[in-house]
Amino acid sequence: MSVMGNIGAQELLIVLIIVLVIFGGSQLPKLARSLGQAQKELKEGMKEGAEASDDEEKSSPSS
Repeated sequence: MSVMGNIGAQELLIVLIIVLVIFGGSQLPKLARSLGQAQKELKEGMKEGAEASDDEEKSSPSS
């Protein structure tokens, strides 16, 4: 079950309005850009960690 599955259209609209009020219209593009960059870096880090884990499993001797 995903978290987004429990959020309806009205709740999402309320959250977006609150974000708009808190950060202002001029700050939203900067906020979205930084969130996107953080998500990209997280995915890259997870991919590198998975590759390192796979390499470690291949190089270690089996018991």
